[in-house]
Amino acid sequence: MADTARTIPLPKALSLVGKRIVVTGAANGIGRATAKAAAELGATLLLTDRAPLAEVTAEVEALGATVDTLEGDLTEDGFAEKLIARGPVDGLAHCAGILGRTPLLKAENPRQRFMQTMDVNVMVPILLGSAMIEHMAARGGGSIVMIGSVAGRTGGTSLSTPLDYSASKGAVHVVVRWLSRNAVGRGVLVNGVAPGPVKTAMTTGNTTDYSTLPRGKIGQPEEIAWMIMMLLTPAASYVSGAILDCKGGSYVG
Repeated sequence: MADTARTIPLPKALSLVGKRIVVTGAANGIGRATAKAAAELGATLLLTDRAPLAEVTAEVEALGATVDTLEGDLTEDGFAEKLIARGPVDGLAHCAGILGRTPLLKAENPRQRFMQTMDVNVMVPILLGSAMIEHMAARGGGSIVMIGSVAGRTGGTSLSTPLDYSASKGAVHVVVRWLSRNAVGRGVLVNGVAPGPVKTAMTTGNTTDYSTLPRGKIGQPEEIAWMIMMLLTPAASYVSGAILDCKGGSYVG
């Protein structure tokens, strides 16, 4: 008969105790779920977002985590250095990103919209990732996880997926691989997670029938967050340059 009262301690390979993790885009969606998951694994947190962070801070503190916050815009010159100046960083979960609400070519200024998307979704990962690699390598190593998308694999989850978003996420996958090649020999592991449709503010108002997906449902932020956690823990010590598909079987390739 099974011992239902058995308590199993968290394996060291899955623990983030003693690790300080930065989560971008932490106020909502995948970033918020990621902050809570990291807190459950024992991490100390530095959360950042343009949006207010009071609610997520209260949630992770209730889980016992020590939390610092830095509200601001990741596209601001020197913002990565501001994060690093707050103290040592062992891991980065870069969850921040933007998605235009209209098709690119129907935007008021398509060129300006495209450049803004690329700035936030591609240039920020390049600058933030590079700065964190230098910081982590000097400390003996670390882990970075960036959020791509099934749209970066397929061109979009539906005909309504904006072209600039799909292009930017495909670029993120390339950035992950390039950064990995330049960081892995220095003890810093760089990986990505490519979600399918996830129930966040980005998908609010989308008329897609998610019951037609192989899993019969839209993904939840927590389902992506735990995949991010796996790549930040020692369990993934031999993984770098990978893009982990987390799409409920909607893309296989």
